[in-house]
Amino acid sequence: MFQPSFTYSPLPARVVFGAGSLDQLSSEFRELQVSRALLISTPEQSGLTEELALRLSDQCAGVFPKAVMHVPIEVAREARAYAKQVGADCIVAIGGGSTIGVGKAIALESSIPIIAIPTTYAGSEMTPIYGITENGEKKTGRSLKVLPRAVIYDPFLTLTLPVRMSATSGINAIAHCVEALYADNANPITSMMAEEGIRSLARGLPRVADHPENLDARTECLYGAWLAGSVLAATSVALHHKLCHTLGGMLNLPHAETHTIILPHAAAYNAPATPLAMARVAMALAVDDAPQGLFDLAVRLDTPTSLEALGMQAADLDRVADAALAAPYPNPRPLQRDAIRALLEDAYYGRRPRASTVMN
Repeated sequence: MFQPSFTYSPLPARVVFGAGSLDQLSSEFRELQVSRALLISTPEQSGLTEELALRLSDQCAGVFPKAVMHVPIEVAREARAYAKQVGADCIVAIGGGSTIGVGKAIALESSIPIIAIPTTYAGSEMTPIYGITENGEKKTGRSLKVLPRAVIYDPFLTLTLPVRMSATSGINAIAHCVEALYADNANPITSMMAEEGIRSLARGLPRVADHPENLDARTECLYGAWLAGSVLAATSVALHHKLCHTLGGMLNLPHAETHTIILPHAAAYNAPATPLAMARVAMALAVDDAPQGLFDLAVRLDTPTSLEALGMQAADLDRVADAALAAPYPNPRPLQRDAIRALLEDAYYGRRPRASTVMN
């Protein structure tokens, strides 16, 4: 059924997409009228930032290769101090969600513009959402101050992303699309983008797994990631993201892997309340049942399917369930403690998601 009335507010992000588009970085500096960039990466990608620093020459104010997942407050404070010390007038965040998250932590307090250059399929480069972890709790928020002013999508930069990381990063992006389809502020535009994002990633990821050097497959996945980030920025998140944020903040579980494991179970939990959304997910995946199809995609890509494999202890299940319910996100199906606990237990042991036809 067509939605007769809705509100859609596209965000002011500039996107440069295509193989070789990294070459346009200097023109983006001119567009933003900046000239002293702080380059940010994880330690693993420091070689890439060093190469970029050489290319930028005197337009590079410094390099901060210390980004880590979940943006610990200590790393955020160090990065902010370093940006001020080197006199940076812009941030170039090259990498995945961890790197872009540190860039956002700097921009949140300084309003320095961010140019994001994603090398994974996380999608955070398109959002005004930030997250910082302090005392075992990951707190998220929204601010246009942290929305990257320009995003350069160059599929060449994803060719070296390992297959396992490509797969979990891509399913993380699919999770943004799934929740966008049943968000309380969804609209026909975001739903169209979300379905296309799922379809592109579901087609591209198996091709990447089979032929990691396939640039067309990488391009299709990066396109899907752009759509996923765009709908994440324009809609709200629900139970799936709440559980992943809780697991990441409390237990420091790896971000993309956690999303990959939780997604089929969160989808199964919400399926009775969101039949139309689940039908669109299933159509995009080319399967009959959305939660089962999401689980089968993870198995096809040989990703982890159990929280136990990530190092979580069974003793943590109760306190994670309680924490997820303490400050819940809006969700289409009412949150019930026993059902959430069962969901987490299934995810912990790597069981197939439960078939659910009634809300209980």
